[in-house]
Amino acid sequence: MLIKQLSVFIENREGRLEKVTETINENNINIISASLADTSEYGMFRMIVSEPEKARTVLKEAGFSASLTEVIAVKLPHKVGMLHQLFKVLAEAGISVEYMYALSSSEIGSMVLKVSNSKTALEALHKNNFEMLTTEEAYHID
Repeated sequence: MLIKQLSVFIENREGRLEKVTETINENNINIISASLADTSEYGMFRMIVSEPEKARTVLKEAGFSASLTEVIAVKLPHKVGMLHQLFKVLAEAGISVEYMYALSSSEIGSMVLKVSNSKTALEALHKNNFEMLTTEEAYHID
């Protein structure tokens, strides 16, 4: 199962990140998980949010460049070696990981992955008994 990730392109200037989160907060949207990658001039703020379509709309209305991307959220038990097993399955299927970040609660540990081929990755993960987060689980983690 694929979930929607919100990506916001922002200038690397003081206060811009705060403005993004202010816009999301004012619209009663919960940020479930986030990752920030930057260069000296700009940043890419990636998030799993409770209402991805609404978040994209309100951010665009506020003047931000926002888009939605389909990603995989793989459940990972809190046990030694699980991340290695995940990467092993993907490598054996010829899948490369473009980027990843954690999404976690007290009950569920997960990795959000953007991969080179989502369909093949999902098939390999299912075949090897990995469980994916549903959209309901991903967008409403407490």
